[in-house]
Amino acid sequence: MALAQPLLAVQEALKKCFPVVEEQQALWQSTLRDCQPLLASLGNLAEQLQAAQNLRFEDVPALRAFPDLKERLRRKQLEAGDIVLDKLAERLAVLLKVRDTVSSHVEQVFQTYEQHADAVDITAVLQPSAASPSVADMLEWLQDIERHFRSSYLKRKYLLSSVQWGDLAGIQAVPKAWDQISEEEHQDLVQDTLLNVAFFLEE
Repeated sequence: MALAQPLLAVQEALKKCFPVVEEQQALWQSTLRDCQPLLASLGNLAEQLQAAQNLRFEDVPALRAFPDLKERLRRKQLEAGDIVLDKLAERLAVLLKVRDTVSSHVEQVFQTYEQHADAVDITAVLQPSAASPSVADMLEWLQDIERHFRSSYLKRKYLLSSVQWGDLAGIQAVPKAWDQISEEEHQDLVQDTLLNVAFFLEE
């Protein structure tokens, strides 16, 4: 039994980690949903700014009495845009926290494994049971999940950091580019993994 203790310690670390992943995945998904209306607003504001830029206010008789209207309108639209960007930055901060939380827990699992690596029977690590995948598979899945969150966060951060009000066409393309990030990812990676370890977590 003593020989099995190191492997048991790794399995216990895995059992603590996967529920955290599930919880953080739910927070990640709800945060991404929160971003959708904000991204739509950002795109709409860029369209409005573009339309206002193209309109010759001086050619509209009813607007000639308001020579500063174009600039006031632009200022108001830019202020609204900055508010939307601030809200998106808040959501991005939540995504960062999810990434860091997942990374921290995955790191703890690997630290536990490394602490017991010399005592763990490699055959046992590679051997799945009737109720659970092998420890090796579960460790690999956690690495994949951590990489997924890290990559997805960085792509979204880079996209939002590229927003410049001088590039209205670029801003109008942001919502589609954001969706493209999701489409290019293995969207069911976390959920599939959680299904694979469901019986293991109940043991």
